[in-house]
Amino acid sequence: MSQQTTETPETTTQQMSAGGERVRSSELAAHIGEQACVMGWLRSVRKLGAITFLIVRDGWGEAQAVAASAAELAPLSEAGAAVESVVAISGTITAAPQAPGGVELRALSIEVITPVREALPVTLSKREVKASLTALLDEAVVTNRHPQRRAAFRLAASAMAGFRETLGARGFTEIQTPKLVAAATEGGANVFAVQYFDRTAYLAQSPQFYKQVMVGVFERVFEVGPVFRAEPHDTTRHTNEYVSLDAEFGFIADHFTVMALLRDTLAGIFAHMAADCGAELALLGAHLPTVPARIPHIHFTEAQELLLRLHGVDSRGEPDLAPQEERWLGEWALAEHGSDFLYVTGYPMRKRPFYTHPDPARPEYSNSFDLLFRGTELVTGGQRLHHYADYLAALERAGLAPEPFGWYLDAFRYGMPPEGGFAIGLERLIAQLTGATNIKLVTLFPRDLTRLTP
Repeated sequence: MSQQTTETPETTTQQMSAGGERVRSSELAAHIGEQACVMGWLRSVRKLGAITFLIVRDGWGEAQAVAASAAELAPLSEAGAAVESVVAISGTITAAPQAPGGVELRALSIEVITPVREALPVTLSKREVKASLTALLDEAVVTNRHPQRRAAFRLAASAMAGFRETLGARGFTEIQTPKLVAAATEGGANVFAVQYFDRTAYLAQSPQFYKQVMVGVFERVFEVGPVFRAEPHDTTRHTNEYVSLDAEFGFIADHFTVMALLRDTLAGIFAHMAADCGAELALLGAHLPTVPARIPHIHFTEAQELLLRLHGVDSRGEPDLAPQEERWLGEWALAEHGSDFLYVTGYPMRKRPFYTHPDPARPEYSNSFDLLFRGTELVTGGQRLHHYADYLAALERAGLAPEPFGWYLDAFRYGMPPEGGFAIGLERLIAQLTGATNIKLVTLFPRDLTRLTP
C-alpha cells in the first residue's frame, strides 16, 4: 500500500523554481546572504543606465530585484512579458537601505509564469493611481492591486480581526444571521425586494432582530456581515451594501453600558491595526486615534444648544443632526476634550427604530447614541426594549401590525434581560481613518444606485 502525501500550494510553487526556496517579500530581510526566490506580479521595470530595477509585488508587499545584464532580463523579453506578468525571480538577497524592506535580489534568474502582453486599462506602476473614481471602480479587478488601494483593504481585514478578537475575549459568541428575511427590520420601506420562490422576500437591512433573539441563547453575540439599504442616495459617505460589525449583549444597566463596551472594542480594533498594519498605515499616511479612557458625551438637546451658541444654527425641533453639524461637533470635541470621538446621546424617539428603549426620565428621548469619529457618524447603538408588552405598544405607535414580527416577539414573550448593542460601519471606519474623500475608495466592490459590476 503506497503512502500518499498532500502538497500545499506553497510547496508546489517552490518546485516551479530551481533558484531557491520561495520567500515572502516581507521576510526577505531575515535571509540576507541567502539564495531565495520571490514570486508575484511584475509591478514595474525601470532602466537606469546598464542597471534595471524590477519591483515584484506578492501578497505581503514588494521586493526589488536588480538586473545587471541583458542576459538576466532575457526571459522577460523572450516571453514579451509586460507589467503585471506573474514571475518567479531568484537571486541572492543583499542589503540595500534604499530598496523596499531594505533588501534586494541580485544575480538574478527570472522565470515567467504567466505573461501579460497587453497594456493595462489603468497604470499601476506609479505611486498613486491617476484615474477618475469611475475608472477606478470600473477596473477594480485590476486597480485593487495597487499598493494604496490594497492597503485600505488590509486595514479593513485587520479591523474585522480586532473586532472579533476583542469581543471573543469578553465572552461573545460569533453568529451568522440570514440575509433573506420576510419583513423589513427597521419597519421602513428602504429594502430590496427579491423573488423567493412563489413569494417576496427582502435583503436584510441589519441583523438586528436575530442578534437580539440570540441574546436569549448566548447572552453575548456579535456578527461581521453585509447589510443592504435600498436608499436612493448618491453621496460620498453611503453605499447600498456595506459590512456591519454588530454586537448585542444582555444584563446591561442602560445605554452607557453599551457605550463602555464600544469604547473598549474600538480600542481593541486600533491596537490590532497598530500591531498588524504599520506598513499600510504609513503608506496611506493614516494616523491611528487615541481612544480616551472615557469618550466624552453630550445629550442631543445640549448638542443643538451648543450648535446654536457656537455657529448660530438653530436646529431645535429637528430629530437628527446634519452632516455639517456632526463636523462642528467633532471639531468641538477635539478642541474641548482632545478627543477624535464624541458620543451624542438621547436622540428623539421619533427618529429611532421601534425597538429602542426610551429614557425613563424623558420618554420623548431615547436611551440611544451615535458615536462621531472625526466629525462623522460611525456607530449607532443603544438600549433595546425587553418587555413583551412594551413591544406591542411600540409597534402600535409606529403603525405596524405585530403579526409579521411574531417570531421575533416570541423572544420577549418568553423572557429577555435588559439588553443593547451597536453596529459599526466598516467602510466608513476605514474612510475616516484614512481620510478618503469617498467611501467607495475603501469599498472592495461598491454597490450604489447604478453599479452592480464588477
